[in-house]
Amino acid sequence: MLDFNHWVSATQSRIEFALSSHMPAANIVPTRLHEAMRYAALGGGKRVRALLAYAAGEFCGAPIETVDLPAAAVELIHAFSLVHDDMPCMDDDDLRRGKPSTHKQYDDATALLVGDALQSLAFQLIVQNPLSAPQLVQMTQILAIATGSRGMAGGQAIDFDSTGLTLNHAELEHMHIHKTGALIRASALLGAHCANNQDDAKIKAVDHFAQAIGLAFQVVDDILDAEADSATLGKTAGKDALQAKSTYVTILGLSRAKQLAEECHANAMQALAPYGNQAIKLQQLADFILQRKF
Repeated sequence: MLDFNHWVSATQSRIEFALSSHMPAANIVPTRLHEAMRYAALGGGKRVRALLAYAAGEFCGAPIETVDLPAAAVELIHAFSLVHDDMPCMDDDDLRRGKPSTHKQYDDATALLVGDALQSLAFQLIVQNPLSAPQLVQMTQILAIATGSRGMAGGQAIDFDSTGLTLNHAELEHMHIHKTGALIRASALLGAHCANNQDDAKIKAVDHFAQAIGLAFQVVDDILDAEADSATLGKTAGKDALQAKSTYVTILGLSRAKQLAEECHANAMQALAPYGNQAIKLQQLADFILQRKF
């Protein structure tokens, strides 16, 4: 586990450098927008999506330098989603990653533009990757679908429309497959598709793994929202309950939610079982995601 922790730390530093290097400097006009973009995207978060991209890339034989831009792209998309999600017209949250949300640090208009600009930059980075044209087209499509109405944005819309309603288990899972799971799945697939020699069986295993661990990630988030405090979370704790949102904890209860997280983790591990230690980083990441709670 010490080797894994070292890998996480080194990879987090690598993605932080990639993000910082490819974002406009704060002294470039429009300075306030560029400063706010860097505020929103740098210096915070566990970088789970980037870690998944690097681990899947390693599993599929991709050179690590080819994963830098896709990993940065998924982190930019994630940051954009958080900026917009925190705004008063959405979840109206004042705290993100242990500091004031972007709209609180700046203003609503700047936060809106920050999200727009981060999303555009993500796609710019994808197509700058020195890979074949078919790879770049496929990767652009993967990220676009995961971000749009059939992915994250669609899941957010369902979440927004469902506030105050009681969803059943199937409806909640459908929402989170889009809202949270789509970008986690895309993160792993983007790393896998960086390999020059595509192994369809490995990519299929990555896909199955990512779908299962994406659901586990959301279940853990719901558990943390119920159990952890704001200082631990880096965002306002108990916000889902305050907004009368359906979660895996409210629908299943805390004990069953924890059991479900374990089951999702087991499904993720099963997808990689035929590959043994070839998939060790992905396996360790699955443990990392599960162990965020108990």
